[in-house]
Amino acid sequence: MFDLIIQGARVVDGTGNPWYYADVGVRDGIIAALGRLPGDAAAALVYGNGLVVSPGFIDIHSHADTDVMVNPRAESAIRQGVTTLVTGNCGFSAAPITAEKREELKAGDLLRDLEISWLTMAEYLVALERCRPSVNLVPLVGHGTLRNVAMGYEQRPPTPAESQKMAAHLSQAMAEGAWGLSSGLIYPPGCYADTPELVELARVTAGYGGIYASHIRGENDTLLDAVVEAITIGEQAGLPVQIAHFKAMGRHMWGKSRESLGLVDRARAGGLEVTCDQYPYEASATGLAAFLPPWTQQGGNEGLFERLRRPDTRLQITADLLNGVPGWVSLHKGVGWANVVITSSPSNRFDGQTVSAIAASRQQDDFECVYDLLLEEGNRVGVVYFTISPEDIIRIMQHPAVMIGSDSGALAPYGPLSRGKPHPRTYGTFARVLGKYVREGVLSLERAVSKMTSLPAQKLGLHDRGLIRPGFAADLVLFSPEAINDTATYAEPHAYPTGVQAVVVNGVLSVEDGEHAGAGAGRVLRRPA
Repeated sequence: MFDLIIQGARVVDGTGNPWYYADVGVRDGIIAALGRLPGDAAAALVYGNGLVVSPGFIDIHSHADTDVMVNPRAESAIRQGVTTLVTGNCGFSAAPITAEKREELKAGDLLRDLEISWLTMAEYLVALERCRPSVNLVPLVGHGTLRNVAMGYEQRPPTPAESQKMAAHLSQAMAEGAWGLSSGLIYPPGCYADTPELVELARVTAGYGGIYASHIRGENDTLLDAVVEAITIGEQAGLPVQIAHFKAMGRHMWGKSRESLGLVDRARAGGLEVTCDQYPYEASATGLAAFLPPWTQQGGNEGLFERLRRPDTRLQITADLLNGVPGWVSLHKGVGWANVVITSSPSNRFDGQTVSAIAASRQQDDFECVYDLLLEEGNRVGVVYFTISPEDIIRIMQHPAVMIGSDSGALAPYGPLSRGKPHPRTYGTFARVLGKYVREGVLSLERAVSKMTSLPAQKLGLHDRGLIRPGFAADLVLFSPEAINDTATYAEPHAYPTGVQAVVVNGVLSVEDGEHAGAGAGRVLRRPA
């Protein structure tokens, strides 16, 4: 007997090979058989007529580190067919921390009522398991988190003792099951690190067989230099590189993806395993403070707020925003405040409005409005900003070394995770690729699925996921290739996609007839020792 049979579906198995018809039999959380299987040989039968069954999607770039503790159902992810989330990206992870850093982690509104019981990566992963999440979780270690633990938000090189402290925390976290090191080199405190610092920590990661995943040091004017830096770190440390949310930002940079992808090709031709991920939207998302020059955020929020209160310092910040400083160009360039939309803030007063519109309503200069918003909202202002060329999206998507990642949390259209207007990629990334880009002929269905399944599994070393093969974990998604589509918009982002019929996580039917079944079958996946 099987626990479950998906019968009569078109199998898109994750390899990129053409689809074929088969039944998929599941037993004890494992794909047990493929072929013609009698329906009466299963405790549960799901009919796949007219539908596609594929491996569950692996979101290589998520920020759901604590979202799944607030709401373990992870609706915005699983309702797209995502069965595994990679967390700890862009240099920020929920662990390791120290006792004095717990309050910093609780500063966000969503975490105020969450018991932060952990310090180490091992303790954090146990806390995740207790939540019984609906999806699998793969943790990375954030370089910014390590730097904050060792030396706070200081813009300087670490002392030898501080370097040893970062390396020790990283080594412990890798030994406890993390899969790699991430960096966020436009965000403090990670942006204060130089390349040698990152190389040394990447070498620690390499010793455990991990990867280096980077939000590179710039995606506009400094794009090519930033890609070269990521490649250099991989070459010198001897480990695979994953470049996050690959793009060319700002109208003046449109078309530069040809050159940046060329750098990836040359590195791969030279033997370095470099891959990238992408979300399929023309707008990016971040915190409003990311537009400011790095020097403004030395000392964390206290330092930032002190500078923003001084009129003379505001003048200098504006000059740097407009002109840049050595090695840094603001996200504002090529975008402008009329294309920056507030998505979230503690007061929720401005959600859905552009910075320019808010400034006009307050009869303020745009820049002064930005500084006041950061002060009024305690530097907890999320934004989306329209910055990416449609042609660059297609060119990057078609590259064989590029996979799909949402660069988002795991939210829900109810409760505390429904606040604000998040980027629609949160609910729509994977459905959008399959709906818009496959149906428009940018990718074949088989190639698109491989970018969501076997390619991220291969990158991470998840050797029992990402393919439909006997003996592999039974993470599966059943969807209509004609009906699947994203419905989330910038105005109404909390909207589930259409066309996802069923999702199986570790053999458990977790989405049935398009609705969450309430199962908490996800697992914390630790890197094997």
